[in-house]
Order: sequence, then structure tokens, then C-alpha cells
Amino acid sequence: MADPLPPDSSAPPPSSEMRAPTPPPTAVLPAAPPEPARERRALAVLATAAVAAMVWIIHPVGIGILLGTLNAFTMQPFYERMRARGRRPAVAAALAVGLSSIVIVAVLAGISSLLVGRGVVLAGALIAALSPGAPARELVVEWTRRLEPLGLRADDLPARLRDAAAELAARAAGIAAFVASASFSALLGFFFVSMTTYFVLRHWTSLARRAEDVLPLHPRHTRALLDEFRVVGRTTLLGTVLTGIAQGFLATIGYLITGMPEAAFFGAATAVASLVPAVGTLLVWVPVGAYLILTHHIAMGIVELAWGALVVGGISDYVIRPRLVGRGSSMPALFTFGALFGGVETFGLMGLLLGPLVMALAISTLRIYVAETKGRRTEGEARR
Repeated sequence: MADPLPPDSSAPPPSSEMRAPTPPPTAVLPAAPPEPARERRALAVLATAAVAAMVWIIHPVGIGILLGTLNAFTMQPFYERMRARGRRPAVAAALAVGLSSIVIVAVLAGISSLLVGRGVVLAGALIAALSPGAPARELVVEWTRRLEPLGLRADDLPARLRDAAAELAARAAGIAAFVASASFSALLGFFFVSMTTYFVLRHWTSLARRAEDVLPLHPRHTRALLDEFRVVGRTTLLGTVLTGIAQGFLATIGYLITGMPEAAFFGAATAVASLVPAVGTLLVWVPVGAYLILTHHIAMGIVELAWGALVVGGISDYVIRPRLVGRGSSMPALFTFGALFGGVETFGLMGLLLGPLVMALAISTLRIYVAETKGRRTEGEARR
């Protein structure tokens, strides 16, 4: 049998209809990298949302955290002295927290007991003094008759004063009950004040570094803002609280010298009134001086007015406050009063602290922006 012939290599290849199609090669391309700008915007949005969530969660105790931060700025010199004497950071911070806690509790307890306890006694004495036939009532009627051309009736004012005294006594008793019922909230706020004070004293340096890394500013601008926050926070707390306590103490001495009844009560009222912007202690010692003059203690009334103007106002503003505050903020007076009144109108009593803080940080930010803008313009002109 003959062998099969080998295929003819010169024969034409089979047609494409008969040959199976060859699949095209599949190329595996790498995934497109994310756009850097879009990624940065997404991270910025997430970071802003995270900060907003943190603020929303802690806002019920935010006042305690703010006061603790300001208290830490105030106690920083004491903390640094303890560190210089060889105390460990934890021990120095604990000593600072303990000292400030004792002062805070003593001041709040003293002012509250004087305003509430002695206020009830004073209101009761005023009610008795304005009763029919009492000397004080006759004196008020006598002075009211001189004002009858202005539309005041001689019998109306004593009755109104007596009703106001009765309402004051009732409100004082209500305040005492409120203080007793709000003890848990007060303890919670005090707890956060103490904890924040300790934390800020121990970790302020690392917090400042983290802020320099997180904030989208040049590190020197971040440091400038944080320094301004520390200075203004310390100035605000010392200038409002400690100076007010000093003014109340000095005013109490004046009330004792002039023989004013319930001098301790009016001293505590003067300390509280010092928180009111612009007028401050004038709300207490001016009416006290007028009362002494109207009750035929003219010399003592003049002494009280002079003591209030020269000692309570003058020494406190020009001696005590500069020594406590030291280097203050260079905020213009117009912005200072605007921050005080606007802060009280916006935030209530806490606006006395928040208003100046926000205003000082805003002014510091504008100054940094102006300095940066001038620097860029100078560089641009130099390149030309």
C-alpha cells in the first residue's frame, strides 16, 4: 500500500470562513488614580463634619469645657512655677486644679449665701420698715410729696416699694430652692471644669502642635491665633471674675465704714454688678450713697460716693486689674464694648466671656490676613 502523500506546503491556506477567529488580546489597565483636589475636598468635608459632630455631642457641657480652658490659662503661671520646682507634670497640674477648685467653690458658696440668705433678711427688714407708721415709710412719703408735680402720689411709692420687697423675698427663697435642686448640674459642670483644666495644663503643647498640623494655615499663623486665644482668655477671666471679687471686697469695706446695714449683702451685689458692662459697680454704690444722703446721713453718703469712685472704681481699674491681667489684648475700646454688649445680647450672661473671645480671635485673624497680603504685595513688587 502506498504511503499517503505529505501535504503540499505550497497550497493556499484555508479560507477565513473555515478558520476559527482568534480572540483579541485583553489588556488589563490600571485603575485611574483619584484626583488629588477631589480627595482633599472630600477629606476637608469629612473633617468639618467630624468637628461639627463633636461640637454637637459635647455642647450640653460646652460651658464647663470653655471655663475649664480659661481656668487652665489662668493657672498656667502657677503650673509652671510648680514644674520649675521639680514637680512632675501630673502633680503640678493636680495642684493647680485643687487650688483653683477651692477658690471657685469658696467664691460661689460665699456669694450665693450672701445674696440669698442676707437678701431674705434685708427684704424682711425693708417690708417692716415700709409698714404703716414706720419711720422709713414716713421718710419716703415726705420725699414723694416733693415729687407730686411729676405725677407721683405720696401713698403709691411706699406701697410699691413694700410690694417689691415682698417679691424680692419670694424670689430669693425661690433662688435658694433652685440652687438646691440644680446641685447635680452644678456638680457636672464643675467636674468638666476641673477635668478640662487638668487636661489643658498637661497637653497644651501637643494640642497646639496638632492644631498646626490640622488647620489649613501656616504654622506661624496658627501659633499666633492660639497665643491670642490664651492671652484674651486669661485677660477676660481675670478681668471679669477676680477684679469683680476685689471690687466687692473693697465696696464692703466702704459700706462698713459708712454704717450701711447688711454691708456684706451689698458687697456681694457689687461683685455681681461688676459683670455688667460699662456701668458695673455704679449700680450698687451710687444708690447706696444716695440712700444715705436721703436718710439725713449726708456726710456718710458723700464718703460712700467718694469711696466708690476712688477706691472701688479707681484702684480696681488702675491698680488691681493691670496687676492681675498683665499684658492684655490690643483690642480697640469700641470693639471691646461692642463685644461685651453684643455678647450679652447674643449668648446671655456667658456673652461676657464669649463676646470678647470671639471678637479678639476675629480681629487677630484679620490682622494676620492683612500682614500676609502686604507680604505678598511686597514680594510681587520686588520681583518686578
